[in-house]
Amino acid sequence: MAQKAKVLCMGNAIVDIIARVDDDFLVKHDREKGAMLLVDAETSASIYADMPPAVERSGGSAGNTAAGIASFGGSAGYIGKVHDDQLGTVFRHDIQAAGVVFNTKASDEGKPTATSMILVTPDAQRTMNTHLGACTEITEHDVVEEDVAAAEILYVEGYLWDTPPMKAAVLKAMDMAIKHGTKVSLTLSDSFCVDRFRDEFRDLVENKVDILFANEAEIISLFETETFEEAVAILKPHVRVAALTRSEKGSVLMTRDDYVSVSAFPATVEDTTGAGDLYAAGVLHGLTSACDLETCGKFGSLAAAEVISHLGARSEVSLKKLAEEKLGFQLTETS
Repeated sequence: MAQKAKVLCMGNAIVDIIARVDDDFLVKHDREKGAMLLVDAETSASIYADMPPAVERSGGSAGNTAAGIASFGGSAGYIGKVHDDQLGTVFRHDIQAAGVVFNTKASDEGKPTATSMILVTPDAQRTMNTHLGACTEITEHDVVEEDVAAAEILYVEGYLWDTPPMKAAVLKAMDMAIKHGTKVSLTLSDSFCVDRFRDEFRDLVENKVDILFANEAEIISLFETETFEEAVAILKPHVRVAALTRSEKGSVLMTRDDYVSVSAFPATVEDTTGAGDLYAAGVLHGLTSACDLETCGKFGSLAAAEVISHLGARSEVSLKKLAEEKLGFQLTETS
């Protein structure tokens, strides 16, 4: 990248195909509500053929976070793999148009750009059926050391643990970050993801991660505790910053010496897709803007409330302007 970013996000580059369905649709296709399920091309095509009219939006967890940081006026870059196909072109256009630096070379052979069939039920829960496609073809060669070194934070989504090449690329990026003093941030992504990689995630949290993002179910699953409070007590000595969301209860942000609770921002819930991604965007932008924990949490809460008020996992308004209007913060755009 010629242009450097304060927060370098790394994840699966996915085009979301979003439709509203009823619970019977999930039963018919044997889907587990609220989960992110990996599917093969045949299953993805079968679900798509049976879906009602849908909306196509560029997505992917870390991509959504990068776009959110840019919407706050922040500096974000992205590492992710698309194919040189129509959907890959759409993804690249969307994320660059959002103000994110994205120069990872597209694949010109092999698997197509990844898609996720997102089924939104009347209770606003989203069930994601993801065909990873070209995402699995990211390699260590896609990680540029000077970009990692130039960033203040490397932010990685846990979903990248689903294939060995993706995991190898992430571990290389993390080692580069540690070498150059770039903080390592990880989101646990999904409680089902934690179930698959619990031991590896715990090792990362204890030895490599500076800033951890998780929701209540994920952190309880990670440490296999009965309560949120027990999980927090185990986590506290291990990371510099933890940002833990609790749905309508708001969120908790903590360091080894501080603990702050932040209320959820009021919202009419239409689709929960991207709530955690945009929350992370607000917190990361706050951290790179030298804000205190409470302010970081308020940015996250505001961004999450905006994205759950409509279909799709990216904000439809300027988060910078929204923060100025709703919270009274004057944000300065960074480069």
